[in-house]
Amino acid sequence: MGDLIGKTAIVTGGGSGFGAGIAEAFARAGAKVLIADIDGDAARVVAARINGYAATCDVSDNTSVGQLAYHAADMLGDVDIFVNNAGITHLPAPMEDVTEADFDRVLAVNAKSVYLTARHFTPAMKARRKGAILNIASTAGVSPRPKLNWYNASKGWMITATKAMAVELAPFGIRVNALNPVAGETPLLPSFMGGDTPELRAKFLATIPLGRFSTPQDLGAAATFLCSDAAGLITGTALEIDGGRCI
Repeated sequence: MGDLIGKTAIVTGGGSGFGAGIAEAFARAGAKVLIADIDGDAARVVAARINGYAATCDVSDNTSVGQLAYHAADMLGDVDIFVNNAGITHLPAPMEDVTEADFDRVLAVNAKSVYLTARHFTPAMKARRKGAILNIASTAGVSPRPKLNWYNASKGWMITATKAMAVELAPFGIRVNALNPVAGETPLLPSFMGGDTPELRAKFLATIPLGRFSTPQDLGAAATFLCSDAAGLITGTALEIDGGRCI
């Protein structure tokens, strides 16, 4: 279960948080991993830790994603697994108070990036008639929280995009799935909670039946399974990694 020996993978936003956890889990499972992050230094730190590769990439920019495809061909050769993990949020606010700039940035990083990576990486997967794509969505796309409206909407978009991609790419042997984590111990946690205090953490944890946040290790384990041959009949799934949050 979860054997990735001989496979190649790209993880966007892999310089920290869930992305780093996924990259580390992939490497332990035997994959050769390229970490792409807008923070190139962070990507290089994680890459050094797992004996992988690193690239600086703004996933919301077509030229930058095109350059990533060029670097990936040089570093990895064929790409077997692509993880769309890079994501951002806006600060909690009434929907009408979120600035247009913040709205545009959230949709560009959380939604447009999936379109751009599909443009640059699915043609080669289709030609080879195999591949696995994993989109990191969120419980926010299933059970939205107030005052994170446009972030919620971007993750709901990602879940629907996952299912649409799965249907279209299935005839080419490409599987597309998503993970829906509950908020976790990542750099985005204070933004989700509107701060980071013991009181805010306790209030948030009270909504999670298992009583803890998600971790990069939780996401790494689930991602490794879904991108492995052991999950060969699973596509179009959005798996909740949420301690029961969405029950």
